[in-house]
Amino acid sequence: MRSHSLWIVTLCMLALSCTRPDDQVQEGACQIESGSTPDSLSTVTCQADFLALASDPLDTSLPGAQSGKVVLDQSDWNSLYFQNSKKFKIHYEFASTHLSGNGHPIITSLSEFNTTQYFAPDRRFLLGAVTYYSGPNVWALEIAGYDTSSADMIATLYQKVRKSSYFGPKLYFHPTSDSVAVEAKKLPSSVPVITTDELYAGIDYQPLNLGTAVGRLRFVHAADLATTYLGYREIVVLDHVPNDISVVQGIITEEFQTPLSHVNVLSQNRKNPNMGLRKAMQNDQLLALKDKWVKLEVSANRWSVTEVSQADADTWWNAHKPTPVVLPAANLAVTDLRDVEQVTPEGSGTLRDAIKSAVLAFGGKAAHYSILAKTQGVPLHKAFAIPVVYYYRFMQQNGLFAQLDALLASSDFQNNPATRDAKLAAFRTAIMNGTIEQSFQDALKAKLAAEYPGLDMRFRSSTNSEDLEGFPCAGCYESHTGKASSFSDVLDAIRATWSSAFLFRTFEERTYYSIDHKSVVMALLVHRNFPTEEANGVALTANPYDPSGLQPGFYINVQAGGDAEVVHPPAGVTSDQFIYQFAEPGQPISYIAHSNVVLEGTTVLTRAQTYQLGQALDLIHQRFSSAYGPAAGVNGWYAMDVEFKFDGDTAETATLYVKQARSNPGRGN
Repeated sequence: MRSHSLWIVTLCMLALSCTRPDDQVQEGACQIESGSTPDSLSTVTCQADFLALASDPLDTSLPGAQSGKVVLDQSDWNSLYFQNSKKFKIHYEFASTHLSGNGHPIITSLSEFNTTQYFAPDRRFLLGAVTYYSGPNVWALEIAGYDTSSADMIATLYQKVRKSSYFGPKLYFHPTSDSVAVEAKKLPSSVPVITTDELYAGIDYQPLNLGTAVGRLRFVHAADLATTYLGYREIVVLDHVPNDISVVQGIITEEFQTPLSHVNVLSQNRKNPNMGLRKAMQNDQLLALKDKWVKLEVSANRWSVTEVSQADADTWWNAHKPTPVVLPAANLAVTDLRDVEQVTPEGSGTLRDAIKSAVLAFGGKAAHYSILAKTQGVPLHKAFAIPVVYYYRFMQQNGLFAQLDALLASSDFQNNPATRDAKLAAFRTAIMNGTIEQSFQDALKAKLAAEYPGLDMRFRSSTNSEDLEGFPCAGCYESHTGKASSFSDVLDAIRATWSSAFLFRTFEERTYYSIDHKSVVMALLVHRNFPTEEANGVALTANPYDPSGLQPGFYINVQAGGDAEVVHPPAGVTSDQFIYQFAEPGQPISYIAHSNVVLEGTTVLTRAQTYQLGQALDLIHQRFSSAYGPAAGVNGWYAMDVEFKFDGDTAETATLYVKQARSNPGRGN
């Protein structure tokens, strides 16, 4: 398995028994005086000088890094510049300021610079960055993932940087994309190469959702969460990544997560910090603060935890507890089983207004799916929506709202989480035993027989309490499949989906935001089931590791079909994670991690399938921009969170289907 090979690599690095650079480096006298950092240096002779010039890298997918850009001018006897990367964020800014005119060839526009200096074989500059990764204690020369430098160019830049820096004896070359890795195989033995997998194996800290929280620090084993009740004001240290967790102020897991894992999506929605830390359960700093009030800070490259007084914790909570959320009133006038294309009419008003209006009768999932269905080039299953009125009538006609009133009036239910959990389970059973009105059954049976004959159907939750500003609640509710061979099974699938409105964690989530539970209504998005799934995945239509926007790309997390669902992976199972720079020439792919359920050296998706997915993500990003992005006047982070599957007879011939898209809240500050 891949994890075994990474362990061997790690041992190899620690033992220094592999062909690696000499770890002995010796600093010289510093050149930069305090308070006066130059725009560049031709040599870097001490750590303080490197740190003065370096900045956080544009891409923070590998945390704990500081990066300084380098420019080698081939038109000037290979002069090397370690540029001030705090002042000049990109190579062009430095080169156009200092290396244009006054005896140098003129540098014109940014677009012309990018076209020639990253792609032309006769380019003037060799461009790269030196990054120090503190976790594995590695210095690495890197070039952009789309840079087409030849092995000779890379070797020239590497040797010049090596000879001009105090860390030269310890310098590696790190390929940042598949295409760069192919060229790196042609490098001479004098240029040692380190892979992303090797770097990742040496990193002990993984920032997922950035931010600050104050709470009581609690250690819990993930396996015990089913019988352990967590408080709103707790920061939890876990040995493994759980599939679900009730509301807490912060999460630290020993096991690393993926940015679109269910637990991290919850953290993003709640705006609470979330991080991975290897051996967190044995971390002395954390253990010393067990069961105490602490302040946890999670940033892109470092974390900290400090003790605070209960008075300070109370003050923080009063200032940061969530603002009560009032759900929009449901539209109970709509009664037709509506083809999904008609769910969100467009034409008058903004796209965002159209979605908000559709949510009132058909919920967030169906409202967004309707827009996807009208976006040419986005592949998805034919679908229809069941409006919220049938859920409302079902609850009313079976006396379930009255039962809910009785539960909410009980002090034991309100104050005892164990009682609340048990009573909610009994309430879900009552929902499963409820009677669905005959007129709705007749209309549904007729539609399925006429338009979806012989197909097993997926009934997906679509409520007025998800995908909303202030309360995204992604993953709060469940979906279920009804078999075509039994209409009673279809009705059970509907009731099971409706009952998920009262799962314990979901109920706790709404309570945390002071939401009236009776104001929640659930529509259903209905389409055929995916019988031969070959891959499942989630993606963001922007690069979550690039807050600057200077290194755009799609983040994709995908797993081979089977039991290893990508957002709820079994313990120890990893998936393919990569940044796909779809808009860049050559469309480079930079892998962050690889699936360990496919053959070593292979990937879940073919290159053609990745391109097909990229096309869909690009269309979705553009389509929803007028609702959530720049086209709507939104400044800052904008990305759509997209679920997809590849469905077919074989992995190689499987076809892409988009399952849903919703606005993503971002990684935090």
